Amino acid sequence: MRLASVITGRGLRLHVRGASGYVDVADATGDERLSTLDAVLAGGAEVMGLVVAASGNQGRELSEPEFGPAVPNPRRVLCFGVNYLEHALEGGRPPTTWPETFVRGAESVAAPFGELVKPALCARFDYEGELGLVIGRGGRYIRAEAALDAVAGYVILMDGSAREWQRAASQWTPGKNFDATMPIGPEVVTTDELDASDLRLTTTLNGEVMQSASTAQMIFSIPQTVEYLSSFTTLHPGDVIATGTPGGVGFARTPPVWLTPGDVLEVSIEGIGRIANRVVAEVQTAALEQWPWAPPTSDKAAL
Repeated sequence: MRLASVITGRGLRLHVRGASGYVDVADATGDERLSTLDAVLAGGAEVMGLVVAASGNQGRELSEPEFGPAVPNPRRVLCFGVNYLEHALEGGRPPTTWPETFVRGAESVAAPFGELVKPALCARFDYEGELGLVIGRGGRYIRAEAALDAVAGYVILMDGSAREWQRAASQWTPGKNFDATMPIGPEVVTTDELDASDLRLTTTLNGEVMQSASTAQMIFSIPQTVEYLSSFTTLHPGDVIATGTPGGVGFARTPPVWLTPGDVLEVSIEGIGRIANRVVAEVQTAALEQWPWAPPTSDKAAL
């Protein structure tokens, strides 16, 4: 199945791809509680069965601007960093032997075809195309061989990174959490529909290919990623896992490539689809005048 959170006159509402077009899940089931992805994921197999039945209905076609963030309000986004060898090497790091992790908050998500706002406090705004996992059943101490049972589906995401904020200290949190810098979508593709172990991931900037790799090149596989994270935290329905980006990011290029207003960034993953966002400048407000925090910068390409 393919689940989309759709922008409507009644707010964001969960739709499932139907026999044609997209079907409003709450309208089709008669249960208004099922208007959100959170409710469906929390409802388990019984509720998912209702969604399967709704997917047999006729729906309506959607235009790209109608797609909201596929996971509009994740409990958290657990992120793997440096999970492709090429990306480790371009950042001046040895091959990753222990997972590098950080967390994004819900305020950082954005629509898959909406505007991508370049933060006013960031001059070095970078792109990272990634495969995302959406947790369904979840759990704790999940063995790798059972990991996919805990996952509801897959999404595309773009981990927009404020590099100078990321590198100003030893922790990456500020550079990875500016509001609305992680477009996610266009749909949640359920695990029964897609094997994500070897999918082509491509990032283009203004039509030029910047990243091209297979998910098979991850240092830590999808099952290993779920297993590792469940070592120290319970995975809950609606959590998102960002599995890392391949090589080709902007900071590692000569000269570096930073996102600027007017750029069009697209990330596609075979079998899932594409997201595409035009970069715009954050609106300047009086609050930003003489803002006291400006991270130091370095010309060195390093993570």
